[in-house]
Amino acid sequence: MRVGTGYDVHRLTRDRRLILGGVEIPHTMGLLGHSDADVLLHAVMDALLGAAALGDIGRHFPDTDDAYRGISSLELLRRVGELLEENNLRVVNIDSTVIAQKPKLAPFLNQMEQNIADTLGIDRTQVNVKATTEEHLGFTGREEGIAANAICMLSELSFTEINR
Repeated sequence: MRVGTGYDVHRLTRDRRLILGGVEIPHTMGLLGHSDADVLLHAVMDALLGAAALGDIGRHFPDTDDAYRGISSLELLRRVGELLEENNLRVVNIDSTVIAQKPKLAPFLNQMEQNIADTLGIDRTQVNVKATTEEHLGFTGREEGIAANAICMLSELSFTEINR
């Protein structure tokens, strides 16, 4: 078994869509970033890459490369899933938390979980997404940005599983 953690944060700004877990969330502001700035998926990817000892998303998808400008983080997650497969690793589970004062995310959490599961080719029961506020404290509480963290467990495929 291998365990990895991930964390990401992006600043909220006007004139950007708010994408979390591959879901467009109605809000007056969106997250600033080179890609779609999906902090949830970025944290999940870093957890997966960390558990696999494959670095982080900055190494694989640098913000200095125009190929990733505006790209959907679901596409980046798909590529991370391919890296796991190439390294004979499979996802056991993912647990994550989005930290945002606003908007309320409860209505969108199920779809976020499904998007992650579908993109990685795993069962939705292997993915958990939670949301919380920080009671108006810190940069997330002041609605300056949104943060996310994630933890995952991977397992190495057995010889039998590899040769199926």
